[in-house]
Amino acid sequence: MANTTTKLNVTSRSAEGSRAARRLRRSGRVPGIVYGGGAEAVGIEADARELRLALAASGAVLDLSVDGAKATPVVLKESQRHPVRGQTTHVDLLRVRLDEKIRATVPLELEGAEESPGVKEGGVLEQITRELEVEALPTAIPESIVHVVSEMDIGDTIILSAVTVPEGVVVLNDLEETVVATLSPPRLQAESTEEIEAETEVVGEVAAEQDGEGGDAESSSGGE
Repeated sequence: MANTTTKLNVTSRSAEGSRAARRLRRSGRVPGIVYGGGAEAVGIEADARELRLALAASGAVLDLSVDGAKATPVVLKESQRHPVRGQTTHVDLLRVRLDEKIRATVPLELEGAEESPGVKEGGVLEQITRELEVEALPTAIPESIVHVVSEMDIGDTIILSAVTVPEGVVVLNDLEETVVATLSPPRLQAESTEEIEAETEVVGEVAAEQDGEGGDAESSSGGE
């Protein structure tokens, strides 16, 4: 959890538009905006490396200082990435109060898949839900929620109500209707069975056609 905060110093920016944003990125800066908290939205720019380190270390909350002013707690609301390089190209930061709950999207991770009996037997584990909507105090928002699946057998399905979340965190997704993961029989075996059935049908159809042709030939011969 984000029990501590990381400070990030940024600079306000007035230039708008894609051309100005491209210039910033070429110079190693990342454009963004900070808003909410009853104050006006402010365009900002941050050093790309400092931003990356701050986001990696902070968990949920950043102490944001704009142009050297007093730091304000913010959370990352949204980030855009380059589709090829994966670099952050824009960030939206939301001002928050540490004593008021906020909503956030948190990754859901599965652990212990390799140890589960079903996977060892060749079953296929499929994670259906990868993110959860949660509500908690900013400092209680977890970096991720982990669920252990080491006991799953073939045919098992895990629903969200089986997932344990940290204290102080409320999951907003439907606990009984949200499927987290399933463990299905080996696909190769299922595909092989389907292929055999399909081939059997084809062979049967060909044999029937040949029998029909043979019958017609005999009738023609008998007529002569």
